[in-house]
Amino acid sequence: MKHLCNSVSELLEKYVDREVTDQERALVETHLLDCSSCRNDLKSLEELSNGMKVSLEEMARKEDFDRVWLKVRRELRSEEKTAWWERVRSWFALPVLHQKRVWVPAVAAMLVLIFVTVPFLTKKSPSLPADFGVEYVESKTNNVMVYEVGPAVTVIWLFEGDEEEATPS
Repeated sequence: MKHLCNSVSELLEKYVDREVTDQERALVETHLLDCSSCRNDLKSLEELSNGMKVSLEEMARKEDFDRVWLKVRRELRSEEKTAWWERVRSWFALPVLHQKRVWVPAVAAMLVLIFVTVPFLTKKSPSLPADFGVEYVESKTNNVMVYEVGPAVTVIWLFEGDEEEATPS
């Protein structure tokens, strides 16, 4: 009988709150018919539950929920009216960003990125490829320049000699 009282006493709170299954409810009700100790425990729990309900209902009646909702709505409106630059500033004002532990890996990654990319960006590459050739032929009537880039591209310039070049005075 003692073992059954222990298992039923664990179910009494759920029974008062109507949270038991049908099988558990049947077990509690049949046990309560024979056990006065568990009936007294149930009666105490029901009185406590009713007392809490009455107390909470009384507190709810006294509370001015309209005033509370007005305050909530006012707060919501004030949050909506914040300027966009203040919202952006608040993103960067996170306390996590002020901790050294966050900045150290970020700065280290940035330095590695700089040291890797700077040599590629500052590398001086010739404007002409390595396999090019220029030949210049001068005569009394025409001047010719031949420019070859690789085996597939050849450019020929023909300069007529009738015009005199401007000489520095």
